[in-house]
Amino acid sequence: MAKYDVAIIGSGPGGYVAAIRAGELGLKTIVVEKDPFLGGTCLHVGCIPTKVLLHHAEIYDHCKEAAEYGIELSGLKLNWGTTLGRKDKIVKKHAKGIEFLFKKNKVEWKQGWGRYEGPGKISVEKDGKKETIEASNILMVTGSEARALPGIEPDHKTILTNRSILELPEIPKTLIVVGAGAVGVEFASIYNSFGTQVTILEALPRAVPVEDEEISAELEKAFKKKNIAIQTGCKVDSVKKDAKGVTVPFTDKDGKAQTLQAEKLLLAVGRKPMTDGCGLEKSKAKLERGFVHVGPTMETAEKGLYAIGDIVAGLPQLAHAAMMEGIVAVTTIAGKPTQPIRKDRIPNATYCEPQIGSIGLTEKQARDAGYQVKVGKFPFVGNSKATILNNHGGFIKVVSDEKYGEVLGIHIIGPLATEILAEAATVLNLEGTIDDMMNMVHAHPTVWEALGDSFASVRGLQINV
Repeated sequence: MAKYDVAIIGSGPGGYVAAIRAGELGLKTIVVEKDPFLGGTCLHVGCIPTKVLLHHAEIYDHCKEAAEYGIELSGLKLNWGTTLGRKDKIVKKHAKGIEFLFKKNKVEWKQGWGRYEGPGKISVEKDGKKETIEASNILMVTGSEARALPGIEPDHKTILTNRSILELPEIPKTLIVVGAGAVGVEFASIYNSFGTQVTILEALPRAVPVEDEEISAELEKAFKKKNIAIQTGCKVDSVKKDAKGVTVPFTDKDGKAQTLQAEKLLLAVGRKPMTDGCGLEKSKAKLERGFVHVGPTMETAEKGLYAIGDIVAGLPQLAHAAMMEGIVAVTTIAGKPTQPIRKDRIPNATYCEPQIGSIGLTEKQARDAGYQVKVGKFPFVGNSKATILNNHGGFIKVVSDEKYGEVLGIHIIGPLATEILAEAATVLNLEGTIDDMMNMVHAHPTVWEALGDSFASVRGLQINV
């Protein structure tokens, strides 16, 4: 009999949620974490600190428009040190919160580098000392780290990653962001609000390439209006550091050689799985480019060995995806019924300004899958609460099956998109139809009620436009 029912390597969102649920289900659980604190990348150098800065940027933008609201402000000034201090305070508070929840649910945790050592065993190494832990089931949640470009390595002073850009002692006057995915556009939005001149370079033909094409076009239009320059379809050849910062030679979408200069450069070209040195070579688990293949319950090809989060092949590298994957894994271990993760039911939330929220199939994906597609679209300019908020750009796009009216995808860009996304996720998870949603009463005045008009727009029956 093993000492633990579950041993979890990694305490990021997937790891700590899995551990707490395992404790709730009565499983004897231990978590191994390489850092001296719980919470992983998301809490300490990812989702949470980034969203703190985005919230501060939003407040700062509102303050710039104070006169329009009848509020007189003079000498508006950003105290960057206070901003960073609040970020750190929030992070520490929630890290302590995870420790409390571990104690509440009788979850043990140990600091050290965890490795898989074969069926039912992991090792924990710290300060040159190594011990073995036995567990009936092992859950790998080792996370990911920022990718670099060939020949361009971050120095964390001038060439930055998502981690080092959070610790800048002062706001740069100019910033080049390489990559227009979620990380890139969020930091571009933050520093643009704080007065930095930002240029984004993206290799693919459009920004936020995982989103619906119309969402990408709207974001590019909104960013250009905010004086954030975006060049898509370009290739960064190299980065040269000098006394003034960086010089970046690149080839634009027309094949012409160009050069940009800035104080700082952020590499936001994706994330790679951290599976090296974790002992998976001692298992039957199948890896592809460092990503681990799993079955519907997150179990690998090695019985009793599970993998969740950013290291899983074929699923998005999102904190909330990792959380549900962890719940599926430990619920399975506990012998309770559960449902497998569906990729097309995982919402995407991007917190730039304007915000983006989406779930399900894009219009192109739906057509490529063979659906007879009917699309509806409703602009926030027709929503009274959006006007009250002085934030009425963007729209909601609904992709549906014309034959049965099933909602296949919802794509939002505009005010509070990441919050009103909640109804969109509910509709898809319950396999709702356009007619179901047209019969739902949406409270007025809310930004949320724009969803009601967007469903009606599929039938050509929207009220407010």
